[in-house]
Amino acid sequence: MSARVAEDTSLPPAKKPRIDRDSLENSHSNANSSGPTMSNNGTTGEIDEGLYSRQLYVLGHEAMKRMSASNVLISGMKGLGVEIAKNVILGGVKSVTIHDEANVEVTDMSSQFFLHDSEVGKNRALISCPKLAELNSYVPVIAHTKPLDEEFVKGFQVVVMTEGDLDTQKEIGEICHSQGVMFIVATTRGLFGQIFCDFGNEFTVYDRTGEQPLSAMISAVSKDDKGIVTCLDESRHGFESDDYVTFTEIQGMTELNSCEPKKIKVLGPYTFSIGDTSDLSDYKRGGIVTQVNMPYFVKFKPFPEALADPEFVITDYAKFERPGQLHIGFQALHEFVKQCGALPKPRNKADANNFISIAKEVNSSAGEKSRVEEIDEKLMELLAYNSTGDLCPMQAVIGGIAAQEVMKACSGKFNPIQQWMYFDSLECYSEEPESLTEADCKATNNRYQNQVAILGSEFQKKLAAQKYFMVGAGAIGCELLKNFAMMGVGCSSEGSVTVTDMDTIEKSNLNRQFLFRPWDVQKPKSTTAANAAKVMNPDFNVIPHENRVGPETENIYNDDFFEGLSGVANALDNIDARMYMDRRCVYYRKSLLESGTLGTKGNVQVVLPYLTESYSSSQDPPEKSIPICTLKNFPNAIEHTIQWARDEFEGLFRNPQENVTLYVNDPKFMERTMKQSGVLPMETLEGIKKTIIDEKPDSFVDCIKWARLRWEELYCNQIKQLLFNFPQDQVTSSGAAFWSGPKRCPHPLTFDINKATHIDYVLAAANLKAESYGLKQNRDRDFIVQEINKVDVPVFEPKEGVRISVTDAEAQASAQEAADEECLKNLMASLPPPSKLKGTLVKPIEFEKDDDTNLHMDFIVATSNLRAENYEIPAADKHKTKGIAGKIIPAIATTTSAVAGLVCLELYKIVQGNKKLESYKNGFINLALPFYGFSEPIAAAFQEYNDTKFSLWDRIEVNGIQNGKEMTLEQFLDHFQKELNLEITMLSQGVCMLYSFFTQAAKLKERKPLKMSEVVTKVSKKKIPKHVRHLVLEICCNDPEGEDVEVPYVRYTFR
Repeated sequence: MSARVAEDTSLPPAKKPRIDRDSLENSHSNANSSGPTMSNNGTTGEIDEGLYSRQLYVLGHEAMKRMSASNVLISGMKGLGVEIAKNVILGGVKSVTIHDEANVEVTDMSSQFFLHDSEVGKNRALISCPKLAELNSYVPVIAHTKPLDEEFVKGFQVVVMTEGDLDTQKEIGEICHSQGVMFIVATTRGLFGQIFCDFGNEFTVYDRTGEQPLSAMISAVSKDDKGIVTCLDESRHGFESDDYVTFTEIQGMTELNSCEPKKIKVLGPYTFSIGDTSDLSDYKRGGIVTQVNMPYFVKFKPFPEALADPEFVITDYAKFERPGQLHIGFQALHEFVKQCGALPKPRNKADANNFISIAKEVNSSAGEKSRVEEIDEKLMELLAYNSTGDLCPMQAVIGGIAAQEVMKACSGKFNPIQQWMYFDSLECYSEEPESLTEADCKATNNRYQNQVAILGSEFQKKLAAQKYFMVGAGAIGCELLKNFAMMGVGCSSEGSVTVTDMDTIEKSNLNRQFLFRPWDVQKPKSTTAANAAKVMNPDFNVIPHENRVGPETENIYNDDFFEGLSGVANALDNIDARMYMDRRCVYYRKSLLESGTLGTKGNVQVVLPYLTESYSSSQDPPEKSIPICTLKNFPNAIEHTIQWARDEFEGLFRNPQENVTLYVNDPKFMERTMKQSGVLPMETLEGIKKTIIDEKPDSFVDCIKWARLRWEELYCNQIKQLLFNFPQDQVTSSGAAFWSGPKRCPHPLTFDINKATHIDYVLAAANLKAESYGLKQNRDRDFIVQEINKVDVPVFEPKEGVRISVTDAEAQASAQEAADEECLKNLMASLPPPSKLKGTLVKPIEFEKDDDTNLHMDFIVATSNLRAENYEIPAADKHKTKGIAGKIIPAIATTTSAVAGLVCLELYKIVQGNKKLESYKNGFINLALPFYGFSEPIAAAFQEYNDTKFSLWDRIEVNGIQNGKEMTLEQFLDHFQKELNLEITMLSQGVCMLYSFFTQAAKLKERKPLKMSEVVTKVSKKKIPKHVRHLVLEICCNDPEGEDVEVPYVRYTFR
């Protein structure tokens, strides 16, 4: 980890560095020590895609290169400053200089996670520097402990101030504006936060939103003064008026192909106007229109001018008037310090009244554009009470947002804050009015003092006694563990935080999962994260597990475990696990803090027993799938060829091998296979036969031959057959060209040993084939080319009578057609009996996108791009292909930080015991735009039966043990009839039907005298695990009038 970085010749958005790095380092007090080096970042222009993989899908290569040319100064190393520094360093700028002239105090440790008791009295920047340097070996971190001056400040591209009085902010702000240095102020005061941005007189935004440019297929372009473009009606174009677009592949009106971007006016969901086309050629057919991101310039006011004439980004539309009030309030705090020498004391009425008076004076002397009509005295009182507070969650929110603004300043990617942003979370207070006193918030001189100053000492004890279950220790999990440790959650003998994650650490995690270091790769996430969080707060009672949450671990996370919890925080990355945990929380009636991120977007949902709906109550629409025929024969986008390549990987290297293993080891495999519908039995058995007989290699040379012939089949023969069935000039029954619209006419490829992609395919396919059979691999390209030349490739002639499905309906009908029984019998007879195959080594290969040595992505890239060449679709590089094939979720540390902060603000409210829906906030943020949206959680919906209201949180409790004996099925049915006036018509447990009105009389007679647990065991043919004390039963019932009624589920207690 070098503290010296070679000069990068690429220009950042504002300018090149103004001073030499040697002189810059020499002017600093301390440079970070050396450490492990991963690659060249910012020195040769290369970007370590292994490390920055997920962030690259957010920012892109060009923005990352601009960032790697930017030197950033962050002033103030308390909790907020270190949060911003952490996120910026993880992001990968050229260098970060941290500035602080003050020494560590015990109270800093309420939110500064890199400080410890033993470091009290030492300079904050010097202590933080080596710990921050560990986060990213590509980013030199330098400490500076002297006062800031113009000569020093002008050497940076971005300056961030988190401390300092208003006069200093004005002074540094004016220096930055005059020198073309981008300037950011970020401040937190307890439950209040503030951000200011000044990126100069002409800041270039290269991409406002970061969204993938939209594209659509064209069906017509009018030749007139409006130039109306009509798109195919398969899907809406999605454009907006004033978007810019360009065109490709238009036949006829070719002047539009690769034209300068044209501004459009949307006329409808499938049409838009591009202006006069009357001088262009006649449109014939085809074409693709693609959205173009146009750079635009933003002019910022310097700090003093923006102070007098503020523009606000609204963070909560329910508090529309608040930014103006807080703009005056934050200035008044500076004035209070100037007059009184210190900030207002927590919950001190005299100081608060004095502050309100000063706020009124500041407002009355403010210019017309920043003055508010009337000071909100209650709000100003709360701002005074909060002024000395440092809350880790609030600093995570403001720190995440501010760090994203730094990245915008460095890269020109996304729309910056213009220019002031204020945020508060006063709902974190108890709903009991005036419940805190000055005595509750008095100084204790311990690490939690700056939190106690806001929320009180009794609340701190409540936090310490919390017992939380955190599911996931990835990006959000790391941030939550840090926040929990700083807040003091589970930091007593009564409290604890149990965190579970079954994954191990990978290199790509290091870019945003900040509790991990390069030397932690391959270690368990949960244990490593827990140990790192415990270093931050030795009192943190964190218990790491390495378990998956699901039915298989319900013996661990059982009734006793859940009933002892205060609540659950999800930090998961998949829907299935989220929904499972949601069901568990509803069952055990525990609060759930749910959150997630997608690039710069993030969301937070609060699930509260009896108050709100659950996570599963509403779901996103399913992802749009690619039609089967599009994948098989008619791809028109690179996404189609990449998915086709993924299917090839599974169909060649995993599925057949898994079936062989089942054929050999599972006696019932053939029985299950033959029960499948349509052509599935034939396809399964053909795959097994190919794997163990027809295409079984004896040497690596056999694997090369197989791969070469596979290439010929896919990229030449199949295309020739397709064009034989549907020639290039084919027309439909209506007279339209068959190869038009979404159907691109393909052409067969001819194998060429001089084309790298052709050899890439054979190399990857042959080695994967060899791996599957346990044969020695060979990656020598010269050897492979030599062997390819020896392969005899048969000449292919298209055949008559080959059916090719044109629509999905045809494909599905074809798949459902039963296989010829005689062929199926012959195929079965050709397979050796399983007993003769014992010991056969055929290894299924699990696709792993992040290992650059396993050839998985090499195979996918070559397979996809060759298919794209067939159809003249632009090829995709490995990075883009990996994102699509691996379904990679774009991720960046800034969003994760902000979302985790919002989660913990909601945790404050839960611990307070707040019961009003309006106290809680579900949140959605998009840091790119920027957009912040908060709303009350949706209340749980109620239903009714027999005058009894219930929601998803309610259930019918049945104690199955009566007088020491368990209830029988007959007694259970009678219980509902007598006690609840309900006639059960159907009764099930899981997927097992225990009773129904149409059950055969003989079965009913047999089951009714049995105990309920015996009925479950008999029907399911499984023993009930010993740890299970309750059964969840679903029932359908009729009311006394015989009408079907909805009722809640039944929890039946039998142990």
